[in-house]
Amino acid sequence: MNAEPPAAAPDSPSGDPGSPAAAPHSSSGDPGSPSAAPNGFPAGSGSPAAAGPGSAPGAPDSSGDSPGRIVLLTASHRVAPGLLSWPAWQTLRAADRVLCADPDQPQLPYLREAGVRVEHAAPSADDLVAACAGGRTVVVLTGGEGNQTLTDGLARLGGSGRVAMPDLELLPGSYDLPGARLLDLVQVMDRIRRACPWTSRKTHEGLAKYAIEEAYELVEAIEDGDRDELREELGDVLLQVVFHARIAEEDAEEPFDVDDVAGGLVEKLIHRHPHVFGDETAETPEDVHAHWLRTKAIEKRRTSVTEGVPLGQPGLALAAKLASRVRTAGLDVPLPTAGTAAGTATGTSGGTAGDPIGYELLALAVRAEADGADPEAALRAAARAYRDAIVAVEGGAG
Repeated sequence: MNAEPPAAAPDSPSGDPGSPAAAPHSSSGDPGSPSAAPNGFPAGSGSPAAAGPGSAPGAPDSSGDSPGRIVLLTASHRVAPGLLSWPAWQTLRAADRVLCADPDQPQLPYLREAGVRVEHAAPSADDLVAACAGGRTVVVLTGGEGNQTLTDGLARLGGSGRVAMPDLELLPGSYDLPGARLLDLVQVMDRIRRACPWTSRKTHEGLAKYAIEEAYELVEAIEDGDRDELREELGDVLLQVVFHARIAEEDAEEPFDVDDVAGGLVEKLIHRHPHVFGDETAETPEDVHAHWLRTKAIEKRRTSVTEGVPLGQPGLALAAKLASRVRTAGLDVPLPTAGTAAGTATGTSGGTAGDPIGYELLALAVRAEADGADPEAALRAAARAYRDAIVAVEGGAG
């Protein structure tokens, strides 16, 4: 897309045309011209009210003139106004008329600056067809969502067979890049944070439990293989990120926003993928993993392999993560037993340091990790099978 419009053509309109307040173009000042209708389209130019006996609305005259061309020009609100494609600028320059129903259309100031005359008008399908009579080109400027009412009207008119329809072209003036809807999400979140009584009072601490819940629901959607649920749950997890980032903007001492979050993630991904963005090479997943661990170690400068392992995660997942860190570091750490750990445990949850079942589960989790299995997922799958068996028995008992 072009950051600036092309230089004005010699025959382009001058002055300050295109202002939303500017009067619609009319030839009523010329001797013998038809008077202007309220909608800015000359009466007698083919509008239904002015059509002669037996003539169809908007029908070309008997001289066989071309029915003209209608261009519906769309522009995404997620792209900076004025950044239009070269074909869009060419079409705007060459058009006989450019119409826009929205006086606050963000493109208008830039079109005026480029010398493109824009009329504030909301034509019906009949009006628009009539305006194209004689081979004229009329551009209708809309938002990125288009103008459904107008396109439906043009479709009905064309299907009626009553008129010779102009050529109809949909011309995107700017395109959304991948991820463009994330801008909408940030905007909506900002408005909700300011206007919603519930959302405006939430804190990081108050939201923490929802992040855990949403993560579990995402895992369930993945394991169920439900694509619709997967898409929805990914959105719910994303909401947690955007929500927390919006709250963080208001911190008096260390504020940051979603751009800071995304920027930090981009830097991390680039730095940890030197085989993609740098001169390193990686032929296998193992090579990639080695790169990742090496760069992460440089970044974190940790003194223990246990640093960064959240102790609040589920027990089997915690045991497997610690075993993975030990194995990757090449450490030889004997597994504790209820007897050896009795005097060293620093805290427990749901039991005592000497409960033998915990150490049996620890040994199973470590063995599963060494075999390449996820003990948490394996136990969850087994529990699901157990649930199904329970339901089956309940059904048989009923």
